[in-house]
Formats: sequence, C-alpha cells, structure tokens
Amino acid sequence: MSAPLGEGTAVDPRVVRKATIRLVPLLALLYLVNYLDRVNVGFAALTMNADLGLSSAAYGLGAGLFFVGYFFFEVPSNIALHKVGARLWIARIMITWGLVASATAFVQGEVGFYVVRVLLGIAEAGFFPGVLLYLTYWFPRPQRARIVALTFLAVPLASVIGSPLSTLLIEHGEGWFGFDAGWRAMFFLEGLPAVLLGVAVLFLLPSRPGSARWLTAAESTALEQHLAAEDAEQVGREVPTREALTNPRVIALSLVYFGIVFGLYVLAFFLPQVVAGFQEQFGTTFSLVEVGLVTAVPYAVAAVAMVLWARHSDRTGERAWHVAGPAFLGAAGIAAALSMNSPLLVMVCITVCAVGVYAAIPVFWQLPTALLSGVGAAAGIALVNSFGNLAGFAAPYLTGWLQDLTGSFRTGLWVVAVLMVAAGLIALRSRPGRGRTA
Repeated sequence: MSAPLGEGTAVDPRVVRKATIRLVPLLALLYLVNYLDRVNVGFAALTMNADLGLSSAAYGLGAGLFFVGYFFFEVPSNIALHKVGARLWIARIMITWGLVASATAFVQGEVGFYVVRVLLGIAEAGFFPGVLLYLTYWFPRPQRARIVALTFLAVPLASVIGSPLSTLLIEHGEGWFGFDAGWRAMFFLEGLPAVLLGVAVLFLLPSRPGSARWLTAAESTALEQHLAAEDAEQVGREVPTREALTNPRVIALSLVYFGIVFGLYVLAFFLPQVVAGFQEQFGTTFSLVEVGLVTAVPYAVAAVAMVLWARHSDRTGERAWHVAGPAFLGAAGIAAALSMNSPLLVMVCITVCAVGVYAAIPVFWQLPTALLSGVGAAAGIALVNSFGNLAGFAAPYLTGWLQDLTGSFRTGLWVVAVLMVAAGLIALRSRPGRGRTA
C-alpha cells in the first residue's frame, strides 16, 4: 500500500508556480496557433466557398475530413510522445502542421480542399492529447483543472484574436504574395507561426521535470516523487495500453467528449455564417470585419467563465457535475437561440452555449486522468480525444448537410442541444462509485 501523499513527497508551492509560469504561457501560445490553424477555415468559407464552388455540404465534409486523419493517427502519436519525449514530438507536430496549414493557400478545387484537410489532421494528430499528457508530468491532480483551463484559454482566445485577424486578412489580403484571394493569404500567413514555434519548442520545452534547468535537482525530484505517489494512490498501477483502450469508462467518457466537442465545432465552423445570415433573417447588415468582431464576443465571455469554473472544481474536488452542469447549460442556450427574434438575443443565447461548452472541457479531462497513468494514460487520453473529435467530422458535415436540406441552421443546432444533454447524462453515469471523488 502506498504511503499517504505528502509523506516525504510534498511539493513546495513555489515549484508548481515556477512550472506554471515557465510552461503554461508557452503551451497556451502553441495551442492558440494550433486552434487558429484548425478553424480559420470557418472564416475562409465566407468567400472561399464561392471561389471554389463548394456547397455547404461539401464545405462541411472538407472541414470535417481533418478529423479522419486525426482519428487514425492520434493514439500512435501520443504513445510516441510518451516514449521519445514531449520536446521532440511536439516540435515535429508543429512544424509539419504549419507547413500543411500554409499549403491550404494553394488549393484549387473541391478535391484539393479535401486532401489538404486530411493531411492537416494527420500532421496535427497527437498535439492536444500530448499537451494533456505532458501536464500530468508536471502538476499535482488537485490543481490540474485550473492548469488545463489556463492552457485551454488558447481556444476561445484564438477566436477572440483570430476572428478579426482572419477577416481582416481575408478582406485586405488579395494580391499579397501574388495570391488572387484574401483567404489564400490568410491561410499562408497563419500557418507560418506554427513552423517558427516548433523550432522554438526544441529550445524552450523540457520533456520532464528532471531536464528543466530552472528547477534544482531537489525540486525536480520532489515533484516527480509526489506525482508518482499520487498515481500509486489514485490509479494503483500503470494500466497497459490494451486495457486502457478497452476500459468501459474510458469508452463512456469518449461519448461524453463527443457530445461536448460537437457543440464546440458547430460554433467554430458555422458561427461566422450564422452571424452573416442575420442580414437575411433580421435585416441586419455586417461587414466582413464586423462579422469577425461579433463572432469573437461569445468566446471572450466563455474564456472568463471557463477559468472560474475550473478553479471552483479544483477547490471542491468535484468533477462529474462540473462537466454535466455546463453541458446542460450549453444545450439550453442553443435551444433558446432558436426561438429568439433579434440578433442581440440570439447572440446572448449563443454566448450561453459557448460558456457551457468551454466550461465543461477543462474539468472533463480530469475524469480520464483519474483512471490512468503512464503509457495507459497516453493511450487512453488519445482514444478519448480522437473518438470525441470524430464530432469534428460529424458536426460540420451533418450541420452543412442539414443546412443544404432545410435552408437554415436550425435543425443542426437542435442536434447540438440533444447531444450536449446526452453528454451531461453520460458524465453523471460515469462517476466513480460512492465514496470516491468524481
């Protein structure tokens, strides 16, 4: 039986603070660039679809094909990260995805759009679960929801910053570098930071506490011993890869993540088009840049709510209800948006939905890491993320197909509401037994 935590393995809070200051801003910046390169296609669609002759269904298929390559390479990528080290593997991921993201600028038709989206998914596979796994090497469990939330701030910030930036590049980028359309210049420029940051990672990101030059030997040893003691007490043993991939609770959590991420990607890929559609629905006219600014508002509010909610979860130690509650809130917000009769009220409801989606995700990731450690955690986290991110394929394709079929986004948004309710219910059903922390 393992020794109680804190007996000979206590971590000085200053060590955790050092790790937070040194690692979290860098990881958040990497993830901001990552998410922007993944979803800037939503803004490109405002003009790209017409240039390439893409229907809503064809665009949705192409946007979602990213997750096909992502799905098949996610688990092997995360296992590779665990074996070769985060520094080398994250750098490799970033450089390859940056090159592919920039290459999207040269797409000439529907097939080319499909191909480059699949390649982008293959190149990027393993980044987000790799970051989640990497955080387990550095931060005690009771603080991880807050740390994940601070890192995940990059996602709403990518929309807050990326929405006006992407639309400005689309509006004014025609002719830059010889491109015949602004969306091409946007893809080309927004892919380059990933390549540069990938090179920087080789010098700035230590793979483990023992290789961090800004920790003393005593500090890194104490941190690693504390984390090992936590794993021994809460997980018990290192779960093998096969067992992690077939664990019923891991599979159930994959379904939870699918429902939450479905809402995330409908917002990411179609919110700009929903806002642009206010002109036809309500007679409200926005310029391209104004669409970007309006689209940024829900994400700004969601960013604040996400951090506060994660801190509350860490403080109380409760996880499952902190996932289910926001999922129910997000479902209610998107359902309410369908009955509103003004752009302002629609955006308020969509903001509520965004708050629900983003508040749920950082806390959610404390559920699989409570079950797994070591290579099992690498495989299990990757499985949950890859299966959940199949919603990244299903959400844009199904939403685009329903929009073509019905002429509006209403049916697709109802699907979001239903899946988020289901995610909340499964999260509650997947709680550990009585007497254990969810």
